[in-house]
Amino acid sequence: MSEAGRVLSWSKEPWHASLAPTLPLDPRLMSQLLQHISTRVAVVDRGLRYVWANAQALAFMGLPESEVIGHHMSEVLDPALYGSFVPIFERLFAGESLHLEGWVDYARQGRRYREQDLVPYVDEAGEVVLVVVCGLDHTEALVSEQQLAEKLAEKQRQLKASEALKAAVFDNALAALVSTDHTGSIVEFNPAAEAMFGWRRADALGRKVGELLIPERHRRTYWNEIPAMLGRRVELEARRADGREFPIEMVMWRTEADGTVFFTASFADLSERYEAARQIERQREALRQGEKLTMMGSLLAGVAHELNNPLAVAMGRALLLQERAADRPDLVLEARRIHDATDRCARIVRTFLNMARSRPADRQPVDLNQVVRGAAEMLGYAYRSSGVDLALALDPALPEFSGDPDQLCQVVLNLLVNAQHAVSMAPAPRVVRVSTASQGQAVWLQVDDSGPGVPPDVAARLFEPFFTTKAEGLGTGLGLSVSRSVAREHGGDLVLGDRSALGGASFRLTLTAPEQAPARLPEPLLPAGDEPACTRVLVVDDESEIGSMVRDMLESGGHEVATAESGAVALALLDHARFDAVLCDLRMPDMDGRALWREIARRHPHLARRVLFTTGDTLSPEAHETLMVSGCASLDKPFTKAELLRRVAGIVG
Repeated sequence: MSEAGRVLSWSKEPWHASLAPTLPLDPRLMSQLLQHISTRVAVVDRGLRYVWANAQALAFMGLPESEVIGHHMSEVLDPALYGSFVPIFERLFAGESLHLEGWVDYARQGRRYREQDLVPYVDEAGEVVLVVVCGLDHTEALVSEQQLAEKLAEKQRQLKASEALKAAVFDNALAALVSTDHTGSIVEFNPAAEAMFGWRRADALGRKVGELLIPERHRRTYWNEIPAMLGRRVELEARRADGREFPIEMVMWRTEADGTVFFTASFADLSERYEAARQIERQREALRQGEKLTMMGSLLAGVAHELNNPLAVAMGRALLLQERAADRPDLVLEARRIHDATDRCARIVRTFLNMARSRPADRQPVDLNQVVRGAAEMLGYAYRSSGVDLALALDPALPEFSGDPDQLCQVVLNLLVNAQHAVSMAPAPRVVRVSTASQGQAVWLQVDDSGPGVPPDVAARLFEPFFTTKAEGLGTGLGLSVSRSVAREHGGDLVLGDRSALGGASFRLTLTAPEQAPARLPEPLLPAGDEPACTRVLVVDDESEIGSMVRDMLESGGHEVATAESGAVALALLDHARFDAVLCDLRMPDMDGRALWREIARRHPHLARRVLFTTGDTLSPEAHETLMVSGCASLDKPFTKAELLRRVAGIVG
């Protein structure tokens, strides 16, 4: 039974005086033994008075022997405790024995855990005359045990919390974390690792990390270098579940638990960082290419000037020869051939200059067929020397549209250069075909080649800036991107079509043509009459051949002409003679065209707007700035007699 937190076990086992063995021990010795045992022993008679108690019992009661022995239990025990013992002692003196264990609340001793045996003592007459109480106090032991249990429970709780925290950190870490045992078998694989490598945790556990995540060619190196990699940041290649390789940064550390060694590695995907680095390098390369183009532009300006001067002489003399040999058809034919050849050279130089010129878009009526022919002429030699056949299938009824001929020429040139590069990788015959046509308001140009075509993975990125399939140093990756931008600025588009009939790539440039092309501005008419109005013109050019040719052209047009080979000579002539107009080369030694114009504007202000600059250098910033500051007209070399006479008539009014 249980009572107030105590467990009571009754039995029928009293002590009998008749059964007590005869011991050869002195009573005093027996008393000493009972006094010094750890068990608390007390004896109570039928009157519930203490008749004996050993030292341990008295110490627990906290009373001297004089206040216990001979005193009633009610005088010694707490009233509540005494009250609980009254019915117990009735049964004890009736002959039953009791084993009592449990917590007891004492007024003086506090809450204690007691184990007691209460045994009735039966005399030789068979009557219960005494009750012997033997007790042990287990409080300290139980408290220590309970505290230890609580500490163990707290440690277990902390351990569980720590494990939960570690699991939460491991599972929610942004970095991919993979743990292996000493054999390389995966024992942990967090969600970030699942996302990075493409393996499910359940499929990764138990697999060898080298077989699962490391490319085969790196596995031997990986295992051999593990000791050197511990605690360091290492960059290497890894492999995804689909077989794709990618760069990673790995940090590995070693741990030991219960004598077992584990290795844990943290992985960071470097794909974006590597791509950003490649992008920056492509941009740097593009900047270097831009600097090269700037240098080439400056060089081209000088080359153009040097080429245009002799071309101007050749063209002008050929035209004059045609006029003077009108009665000799054979000479006229030869002169025309010379003129056509020099005109072709002039167009090629002009196309180069227009390509390199940095200026806003200049919209004007454009003949797309003429743009194609100009680009074909420029690349003709390169195509012929590469064994490539360039076929033109141009629609003669193609309408004009409003656009920038220089920008469109750049697009066509880029498509032709790309096509030439593509067919160079294919066996003969190597063919590039350019065709034009119109449909409604759309004008289109298509470039087909017999090359290997464009693979699907390359086609998806073909128009991205800085993406190129050419070898390093052969392309910037900007051509098609810029070309598409130009096409879209003109209301059209540039797209890669299906495989061409020639077997290679097919690019189509689509542009928007208006219902009716804008009319060309009428050219200025010469003054009425059979001959142009006679004016006095001063021609200033440091090359005597140019000056002589211009003089002959103007004189044949009815003008009076004087020539000067320097700015100083020109100023001297202007100070001593009257002139209606001045033709001046922009680039001259000592005093160039701009310096001469400033002196003319200062000394002869009426001629400040009657200066016509002639130049073969339309590219340089200096030439552009001179024309902007002076507000004067210009005539690009080489030019025809008709162009020259119209411009002179235009400035003299």
